[in-house]
Amino acid sequence: MSLNFKIKPKFWDYRDVAAGPYKNMFNLRCIWYLSVLLTAGAALAPVFFLAAIDYQVTQKAIESENMLRLSRLVSNARRTLSFFLVERRSALEFLARDNSFESLSDQDRLLNILRNLQKSFGGFTDLGLIDASGRQINYIGPYDLASADYSGQKWFEEVKAQGSHTSDVFLGLRRSPHMVLAVYRDTGGDRSFILRATIEAENIHQKLVHMETGTASDLFVVNRNGVLQTQSRFFGGVLEKMTLSVPEGTDSTKVFETRGRKGETLFVSYAYIEETPFILMAIKDKDEMMRPWFKARAQITTYLLISVAVILLVVLAVATYLISRIHAADQKRVTALHHVEYTNKLASIGRLAAGVAHEINNPLAIINEKAGLITDLLSPQPESELRSRLIKQTEVISASVKRCAAITRRLLGFARHMDLSVEDVNLKETIESVLSFLKNEAHHRAINININVNSDIPVFKSDRGKLQQIFLNLINNAFAALEDGGDLTFEARRISEESIMVSVIDDGCGIPPEDLKRVFEPFFSTRTKKGGTGLGLSITYGLVQEIGGSIEVTSQVGEGTRFDIVLPLTPEKKDETH
Repeated sequence: MSLNFKIKPKFWDYRDVAAGPYKNMFNLRCIWYLSVLLTAGAALAPVFFLAAIDYQVTQKAIESENMLRLSRLVSNARRTLSFFLVERRSALEFLARDNSFESLSDQDRLLNILRNLQKSFGGFTDLGLIDASGRQINYIGPYDLASADYSGQKWFEEVKAQGSHTSDVFLGLRRSPHMVLAVYRDTGGDRSFILRATIEAENIHQKLVHMETGTASDLFVVNRNGVLQTQSRFFGGVLEKMTLSVPEGTDSTKVFETRGRKGETLFVSYAYIEETPFILMAIKDKDEMMRPWFKARAQITTYLLISVAVILLVVLAVATYLISRIHAADQKRVTALHHVEYTNKLASIGRLAAGVAHEINNPLAIINEKAGLITDLLSPQPESELRSRLIKQTEVISASVKRCAAITRRLLGFARHMDLSVEDVNLKETIESVLSFLKNEAHHRAINININVNSDIPVFKSDRGKLQQIFLNLINNAFAALEDGGDLTFEARRISEESIMVSVIDDGCGIPPEDLKRVFEPFFSTRTKKGGTGLGLSITYGLVQEIGGSIEVTSQVGEGTRFDIVLPLTPEKKDETH
């Protein structure tokens, strides 16, 4: 809705002089004051109430939000780290199933596999093949472990029993923090083997470093004994013991609050990584996390002030808009009262027209009867030129009576429904019969009339009277636009098996583009000063619709106008159910 009001709206000084004893109901200024006060009060009271409540709960909301973010950080990091390990373990399992003990024993083959793993996945430090007795048969890596014996180590028995193994971070024979991924392939004989790969602890740490947020946060991994598997900002380096107690096992991400070594309050979130001995933990300083509270307090105050200002502006604008609509509606009410009188006059004219039409029918019946009597009297007479001419004239009189009767029926049709009068229609004869009434005017003004009806147009079913009225209105319209000596052309052609097109073309003054789209509107006329009523083309449009056709107009100023009428060869069946 538009809120572009003046500083002083139109209704401000409005007084309805016709309101009588109800003038207080039309005191729009008082109504405006009342609506502003009530609406503003109803709108601002909840705002102040909610602001007070929000001021108290925002701190807890920020606290909960930060805990949720910390939990989300751990959940995302767990998925990332879990995928990192599962992806590499799956790669080893595929290689173990896809390669035999003999092929993996080949030094070049194993070297090529390690290079492909490092190129495709990254993170692999070395790769070794261990036989069923625990002796490393083949090894590719930076350490001298080609003949290492793992038969006495716990992970060796575990991988044979479970099929795979993910170790803690440990130093091992290489004296460097790393973890082991191993998979076992049981071939049922002495060719069973273990494919073992190592990943440096630093690779896992780098994965977590990229996910940390802020200097007050710490994201690290510990094992089930609380030993750090990656570096920690708060608790030390790899393989050091964490001072916090190991949290209880859970399948989901948990968040709790605890105290640090210096007595500071910490938020701790953790999650166990499935199929590994790892626990992922994230820690943040609570005081650091709650710093946005101070900004939020200022934002609440700013929000309150802005909200009050916006609400007041909206209330003023809406109240002014609605009261202005009431004022406009009242003005329309006054205008409508004036229109009622005019409408009553039109209704009287309509009743008069219907009465005239009814009265005309009586003399028309007498004329039709006398024309028939003349025809009967002439029938016994011998053939002669005079007799033939008289009989033709009586036929013309009878046809004209029928046309007048059709016109009067249309006048009476304003008050009651009338069915279509469908009969066989010869298009060319119908056009010529209409032109016969206007041939004197055409001859006097030297207007050239051409009728071009294609021979493939058959006699078809339609309402002859309405067709004649359509053509008559279009001819009258063309005559009004034509200069003396102008041209009027009728063209008719078949455009499909079920329809024809009739075009009425003149080379008159044409219709301006701004008026072209309004020519079929009732009471629109460019000849109001010359006696035009603006109903001719509107009635024509309605008649065309009634017989199931359509009409379009094109025009160029100074070149002429063309009306194209599409008519069905078979009339539409009307639904007679009422």
